[in-house]
Amino acid sequence: MLQKLCFFLLVLFCFTLTTSAQTVDEIIAKNLQARGGLEKIKAIKTLKQTGSLIQQGQELPIILHNKRPSSVRFELTIQGTQIIQAYDGQTGWAISPFLGTKDAQKLSDDQLKDVVEQADLDGSLVDYKDKGNKVTLVGKEDLEGSPIYKLKVDKKDGDTDYISIDAQNYLEIKSSQKRKLPNGQEIEIETYLSDYKAVEGVLFPHAIENKVPEQGSFQIKINKIEINTQVDDNIFKMPTSSAK
Repeated sequence: MLQKLCFFLLVLFCFTLTTSAQTVDEIIAKNLQARGGLEKIKAIKTLKQTGSLIQQGQELPIILHNKRPSSVRFELTIQGTQIIQAYDGQTGWAISPFLGTKDAQKLSDDQLKDVVEQADLDGSLVDYKDKGNKVTLVGKEDLEGSPIYKLKVDKKDGDTDYISIDAQNYLEIKSSQKRKLPNGQEIEIETYLSDYKAVEGVLFPHAIENKVPEQGSFQIKINKIEINTQVDDNIFKMPTSSAK
């Protein structure tokens, strides 16, 4: 009788674990709902984020423009000199005067992969199957005292990212990925997201920290976010020269 009772409890316990376990799609659905809902997220046609990049006590002005379907432009100002990286859906380019030229240069293949990812207004989890990505649940872990769901994202371009979703509020709080530098060196980048605030019903992180283990880190502070303002398509197109 005791053996049958133990077997019954074991079956009941296993059934409870199975039914309470969250699937990848359930976690993603809760993440999208926590951000404000898929309808509001996809209603964003243009996005402008203004803030500062903070490193070694310096605050450097930044502006990030996004426009559907896949345009992005990042501006960083250092000592009055502007560095630009952009993508118009076809061509990725950059202007980096500190590298010895004021003319726009096409991005390398590795650089282009990163800027194409940044051009995705929704993020890699939204419509991940349609994008050719595969998402699997690594498991439930602990991150700095908070329970998280760790997702593995195998992307269509061959890269693999890891995304940590807070198990209580279902917001993304960390991602990590390996990337190649122009010199061919591979590094791992950890990104921590915090200070979420609502802008027109959608939550955005206003504090972002990027860490390269054993090399250093920098923070990004977002001061202002503007949604669905007019954005000229020409700012994403590669200029024939650096003259403006």
